[in-house]
Amino acid sequence: MSKHAQRLSINQILVCGAAIVTLSMGIRHGFGLWLQPVTQSQNWSRETFAFAIAIQNLVWGFSGIFAGMLADRFGAFRVILGGSVLYALGLVGMAYASSALLFSLTTGVLIGLAQAGTTYAIVYGVIGRNVPANRRSWAMGIAAAAGSFGQFLMVPTEGLLISNLGWQQALVVLAFASLMMMPLAAWLREPHFRDGAGHFREQSIMQAVREAFRYRSFQLLTAGYFVCGFQVVFIGVHMPSYLKDHGLSPQVASYSLALIGLFNVFGTYAAGVLGQHMPKKNILAFIYLTRAAVISVFLLVPLSPMTVYVFSAVMGLLWLSTVPPTNAVVAQIFGVAHLSMLSGFVFFSHQIGSFMGVWLGGFLYDRTGSYDIVWYIAIALGVLAALVNLPVKEAAIIRAPAPQAG
Repeated sequence: MSKHAQRLSINQILVCGAAIVTLSMGIRHGFGLWLQPVTQSQNWSRETFAFAIAIQNLVWGFSGIFAGMLADRFGAFRVILGGSVLYALGLVGMAYASSALLFSLTTGVLIGLAQAGTTYAIVYGVIGRNVPANRRSWAMGIAAAAGSFGQFLMVPTEGLLISNLGWQQALVVLAFASLMMMPLAAWLREPHFRDGAGHFREQSIMQAVREAFRYRSFQLLTAGYFVCGFQVVFIGVHMPSYLKDHGLSPQVASYSLALIGLFNVFGTYAAGVLGQHMPKKNILAFIYLTRAAVISVFLLVPLSPMTVYVFSAVMGLLWLSTVPPTNAVVAQIFGVAHLSMLSGFVFFSHQIGSFMGVWLGGFLYDRTGSYDIVWYIAIALGVLAALVNLPVKEAAIIRAPAPQAG
């Protein structure tokens, strides 16, 4: 197949890709609002809820590798269609699960599979194949900013739905909303996938995997992304309960998560733009180190609505701003033919971190009555991630000539 196959327009990719990420990530960012309604209604521990969300993150990360393989081979359109259906089924299952096991299977497994097929790695694969390299980091910043806007838009909406309809009916409404990703996916149907030929690839899947995992900079990026997952999912899921435990109203939690989403619109876009002009490894090191500093200050100052909002705004600038530079470095080093799959491997590390952050939060809270230990771990990991990213080499890898693979 020609390397110069017809491409989708940048505007089409950004509008539809951003809308899909807005829905998928926006719904996901509000799950922390269900922690107390679900556990109180079902008489479950916080660890039970946290474990299901931890499973969700782990399934999302692991299945994202294979969703990426399918998207690289057959296009994002079919993968997003399947993910949308699974999202709807998982949300309905989350609403009516009658046991902890069923809750973990629906909230954890089904929604985790759905997120693998509807979020960044899949959309970034479309961007990588259709957007020129000199605009790729910027375009990825736009898509990441859409996920942040989804948080700003959807989290308060989800809070209102819970207040007005109850937590179960609110999930059913979101299930119908998730099906809106299906018509949007049709506009990301790439012409060169329609005849089943796929995108030109000079490596097989296994050749690409071996090359990446033997490359030191890929290992370092993967290790750093673990920390990103640990920090953001711990905060996103446990922050509402942490604030309520300290006497603040649920509205403060909703507004704080919304502020994170709003300010991350600017943070992720800025990270994407800066990635076109300066080393992305330096951007990543700055983000991780600044997160550690911001969390430290948050724990030291007196807790009030104002300090929560300031923390949320500053943390929001750093929230998903790791996503564009991390994925842009992967594309820059290895090219775009296997971008969704390789991004999926890096993201799997992120999701192992997410699993540890959300589960450890619930586990240690149930045993100590406090989140303090997990906050301290998040600070230490932020410093470590900053150091890990500094040696990353961003130059394109030099390969020996290889036979063409399908």
